[in-house]
Amino acid sequence: MKDINKYRGCLIGGAVGDALGYPVEFLTDEQIFGKYGEDGITNYDLIDGVAQISDDTQMTLFTANGLLFGTTREMTRDIIDRYPSYIASCYREWLKTQNTKYYDSKEFTTSWLMNIPELYRMRAPGNTCLCAIAQDILGTIAKPITQSKDCGGIMRVAPIGLYFDGKKFPQDGIDRMGAEAVALTHGHELGYIPAAAFVHIVSLLAHNEDISVLSAVKDSISAMERLFPEAIHMGELLMLIRKAITLAESDLDDLDAIRELGCGWVAEETLTIAVYSALKYADDFDKAIIASVSHSGDTDSTGAATGNILGAHLGYDAIPERFIENLELREIIVELADDLYNDCQFSESTENTEEPWVQKYIYKSYMGRA
Repeated sequence: MKDINKYRGCLIGGAVGDALGYPVEFLTDEQIFGKYGEDGITNYDLIDGVAQISDDTQMTLFTANGLLFGTTREMTRDIIDRYPSYIASCYREWLKTQNTKYYDSKEFTTSWLMNIPELYRMRAPGNTCLCAIAQDILGTIAKPITQSKDCGGIMRVAPIGLYFDGKKFPQDGIDRMGAEAVALTHGHELGYIPAAAFVHIVSLLAHNEDISVLSAVKDSISAMERLFPEAIHMGELLMLIRKAITLAESDLDDLDAIRELGCGWVAEETLTIAVYSALKYADDFDKAIIASVSHSGDTDSTGAATGNILGAHLGYDAIPERFIENLELREIIVELADDLYNDCQFSESTENTEEPWVQKYIYKSYMGRA
């Protein structure tokens, strides 16, 4: 069942966690609690009145654009390719935003997001993504181009779980697509399998009213065992997920619990810190997002993943207004969430070139809502 509140909640929730965690990404525990108080960072650090997003949200938006571009080509031109190939095209255009000035080059063919000046900002992108996307051929699960398992893959694939509701592809196919989208740049099993589990959790929560976060997480365990039966590192991942469940059910302090899981610099740690935070505070977006970023580590990524999960579960309306206000590009983020929800309604006979969808996903001329 599709619920626009969950779609908006997932993408905005991820951006909230990203923007809250971004200023403290390279701080120690002592620095974070010394600067912000005993509860950690609870409000945005604004720059010129804006809560800045990082590369995590940037790449998430380009993932969403790739999905919608692919569907539109299929619907309007009967051109069918694998979704990861469209996502890869969008990532190549994202890379241009990291090394060119706005409109220095209009040679883009896939993403209308290239029309948004605010996306031409380098916000601590990972070296794996920068180097891998610059290659002539991107990786696959079967033919990896890196052996990286850092979190630069998992933090960008929530739109895959959000977009597909089990009708066009079975759940295993959706999960595998998440892994394939990450394997474009991150070829280690513990780079792409945690991403498949993450997509699975987001997908179940976004499209079911009666499922708990705990049930979605537990279901992801059996799904990964089924999907990747020969994975060498599966035991390591599942042990960490189960540890996150146990910690969330304990009385251990959040910081101590997260230390048991790691720092979030690698994908399996990002996933399990997000799982811990979302389980511990399954009905409280505020507490979950604060816990997920108030530690030394890759806090923008752990915050983003937590926000994606709980946003998909609780919906946009559960996100406190103080996190919506001043969030960078919130209108664009909501617009992409709405597009994922509404999906392509056009066909080869579409004639109205003034329609925003046509401007976005056919002509790539859209400049954002006025």
